[in-house]
Amino acid sequence: MRKRLGYISLGCAKNLVDTEVMLGELKEAGYTIVVDLSQADLIIINTCTFIEKAKEESINTILEAAQYKQTGACRGLIVAGCLSQQYQEELFKEIPEVDALIGTGSWNRIMEAVDSIEKGNRICIMDAMTNMYDERMPRIQTTPTYSAYVKISEGCNNGCTFCIIPKVRGAYRSRSIESILNEVEELAQQGVKEINLIAQDTTDYGIDLNDGKPMLLDLLRKLVEVEGISWIRLLYLYPRHFSDELLDFIVDQPKICNYIDLPLQHINDTILKRMNRKDTRADIEDLLEKVRAKSSHVTLRTSLIVGFPGETEEQFQELCEFVKKVRFDNMGVFTYSQEDGTIAGAMEDQVPDEVKEERYHQLMAIQAKISEENNRDLEGTIHEALVEELEETEEGQLLAKGRLECQAPDVDGNMYLEEAEGVEVGSILPVVVSQGFAYDVVVDRVQEK
Repeated sequence: MRKRLGYISLGCAKNLVDTEVMLGELKEAGYTIVVDLSQADLIIINTCTFIEKAKEESINTILEAAQYKQTGACRGLIVAGCLSQQYQEELFKEIPEVDALIGTGSWNRIMEAVDSIEKGNRICIMDAMTNMYDERMPRIQTTPTYSAYVKISEGCNNGCTFCIIPKVRGAYRSRSIESILNEVEELAQQGVKEINLIAQDTTDYGIDLNDGKPMLLDLLRKLVEVEGISWIRLLYLYPRHFSDELLDFIVDQPKICNYIDLPLQHINDTILKRMNRKDTRADIEDLLEKVRAKSSHVTLRTSLIVGFPGETEEQFQELCEFVKKVRFDNMGVFTYSQEDGTIAGAMEDQVPDEVKEERYHQLMAIQAKISEENNRDLEGTIHEALVEELEETEEGQLLAKGRLECQAPDVDGNMYLEEAEGVEVGSILPVVVSQGFAYDVVVDRVQEK
């Protein structure tokens, strides 16, 4: 087999890191990445199975890639990730074009799959879900050169009744502080300026290494000392282990973005209990009050689920009023997805799809108005901005697109800077917000005195 490699990574940033490690292994074996899948001799699809829409996207992507066995150069199709882990038998049976399946704990055996394909065999590699990558493994960064994701742990112990992740990713297991620090130092030497720390539950980092006590604060104290890193962003923080000391450190440390991503899912105590969430409404509100009481503004993002089994109209309206009260800066909303193998999936009081959709649109409309008002309140305030793209307008001016420190990659809005002559991609510069819209902001450069 010739060595041209095409890939598609679906789902979350945690999945993307696994993809990057597999790409690194293949590069060391002599493979060259091509963008056009029709030119690829080997295609890897790293899949997601978190909700029904993610499954559908994964399956459709596999089927589209399989066509290149007839119309393109493809001689080997590998399907990896969460969908492979959950539906290995079904995938092999229903999609014969798939040559290899790799589970979530087996990405380091990618070359074994390739060798099997070259011998004309199909192979399914599913190991115990105990694997963790570290800084010694080859990894090809697919994000822009100035920004990278760093996975600090794998798996989850929370046992939310709606979630399949513990079954397809395994128990919670943390990397060592030394391993993470070494990786961040290496990324900094390569020119990375923004580090996005990710895990299924970031605030639980280290509980398996430290007798049940979180070690996130210990990790951050090391990372803020790394030269060359300008922004450290914390994603997927859960309220349970969110201490006052952690909040103070986030606000006081210049390198850590004043950005807190709290996937709350709901606010009604009955729904939270049925979800097997470890926090009550009182716990959540107590934390949010502490965040809002800080003298420096802290950007708040959350994700919520509407239409969870048994959710009444009254409970949904409680959620709506909560969103109006808190006024999150950014918010994602999901309609509940009935997943095989979950406790909630077997509950009898499922909410009709049309009700879930109606509630989704109602809550998103509330948040869109809040987001626009919040962004308008930013007008006149000064921020750091990371430049990600430059393009020439029809008028011949240079337009810069990027993000403020309060905007995470891929999930939040963007900033736009007109008259960006002299600005370079990957640079971080001070700007003042001139216009705020529902999701994006327009900025001007801060003039030096």
